[in-house]
Amino acid sequence: MAEDVETPEDTGEDTPAKRSKFPLILGVVLACLGGAGGFMAVNMGLVGGDSGEGDYVEDVVEAEKLPELAFVPIETLVINLPEDARARHLLFTAQLEVDPEYTSEVEALLPRVVDILNGYLRAVKLSELEDPTALVRLRAQMLRRVQVVVGDGRVRDILIMEFVLN
Repeated sequence: MAEDVETPEDTGEDTPAKRSKFPLILGVVLACLGGAGGFMAVNMGLVGGDSGEGDYVEDVVEAEKLPELAFVPIETLVINLPEDARARHLLFTAQLEVDPEYTSEVEALLPRVVDILNGYLRAVKLSELEDPTALVRLRAQMLRRVQVVVGDGRVRDILIMEFVLN
């Protein structure tokens, strides 16, 4: 009966030998040691960066004080676009950056500012409105027109809050 059982040697088939897990364990250990060594080298300042001792605090530069500013909001303008345009309307909202001493003067001239911006935006070609890079040029043109209306030196900048084609 014991002779009836075939062994792999008798059938001619080779059994695969179990692979050793030693290279895997060695790789994991070396990776951990390499990571720890790299961390220590950077932390001690041997490789790139500062020494980590906090001497960077001396290099902090205090920020300069911001100038006093006031913002005068401009009412939302709704500009009708031509019939052949993809969009029907332009919604435009902005604020004027002014020195605080000129706030009341600029607010008094706000109807003229709205009028000049409304006229300018209606005259701009549709292709310029749809170009995403044209906003910088449009902003500069609008700022110059506002400065002409209210007087030089009163308005520092125009901040565009909403510029929507819909």
